[in-house]
Amino acid sequence: MQLSDGLNYYYFSGVSAAVYLTTCWVFAAVRWFHTCREPKEHHDYLFPDRKLLVVIYLCASVLLPYVLNPASPSAWMLWKSYFPGTYYFYGGALFFCFFGTVKRWERWRKTVHFASVITLAAMLPLVLNAWLPNGIMGADMTRIWYFVIAAVGVFMMGYCGVAMWQTLRWMRETRDENYSNPDDFSMEFARRVWLLPVVMTLLVWPPFLFDSPVLMAAMNLLLSVFNVVLLIFVLPAWRRQAIVVETEETVEELAEETTTEATIEEREQKIIKEIEHFVRDEQGYLDAHLKLENVVAHCSYSRSYVSKVFQKHLGGFSHYVNSLRLSHYDHYMDNHPQATKETAAQESGFTSYNAYYKAKERVEEEN
Repeated sequence: MQLSDGLNYYYFSGVSAAVYLTTCWVFAAVRWFHTCREPKEHHDYLFPDRKLLVVIYLCASVLLPYVLNPASPSAWMLWKSYFPGTYYFYGGALFFCFFGTVKRWERWRKTVHFASVITLAAMLPLVLNAWLPNGIMGADMTRIWYFVIAAVGVFMMGYCGVAMWQTLRWMRETRDENYSNPDDFSMEFARRVWLLPVVMTLLVWPPFLFDSPVLMAAMNLLLSVFNVVLLIFVLPAWRRQAIVVETEETVEELAEETTTEATIEEREQKIIKEIEHFVRDEQGYLDAHLKLENVVAHCSYSRSYVSKVFQKHLGGFSHYVNSLRLSHYDHYMDNHPQATKETAAQESGFTSYNAYYKAKERVEEEN
């Protein structure tokens, strides 16, 4: 189809593209240079996806030929293909990068590398075709590549869907099964961004499928607004609470006392007794939503000390609590042979039998 009926149309298309590209550059600059006031050694903890976000938004710079010449067929093909060809890969990679890092799930890197190779193979010919003076693709190859981009876009939708599903699993674990520190895995942030790929689907496909610069111009402006909103979402340190509390408490406690090895041992033994008294003796582990903060409230020392004692002597908070729950489950089944597994699990501090089964697998792996 014709890209324009006149100069004004080209002007509007170029301006909308320039607005989008400018917001991408601003996003990358702000995300890179804006950091919280915490020490630099904590930046990777607070913002695990920061570097990847910057790279992704700078990748939009390859679209510059369309901003400079919206009448160019090769530049138009690159621009309309960029969004279905890359956005789902970006979404899946960011989900895996942020939440996979939080959960210490190292396999996310392999999945991202695999998907990036496919995306690069699909987009590189279009980039070269738009940037090189004479291009590298004829009309027939351009038509074939239209279907290549469509296929890659659908494939990446599946890839992003897997990332969303995995993130949803982690959200449920954090909410129901207490596998991780609630301050470490930000449920609020996860809820805010989890459905973003679904929203993006309504924007990125219509201009490509209908080959419509008008729809593309509208999408450029909407994506520009989206970039600003997303930047506001990602700027806060969503994992800040735990590290700020721990840092402040540690500084205060180190200023109060100079500890010797004997003092440390005496303090740790006292904390262990307080933990065991509340969690084991008073059966605090039967609370299905027990948190580390609940235990700290029954101890004489701060969260940082209690957390260290859990890690050093008791295998970690989740491991210790779930071990007690598993033992309680076995005793409950022995004393109540007619009880269902679901009932026994709930009476032992698990939210469900499924939570019990997953906790058992994890504890056995850690032992």
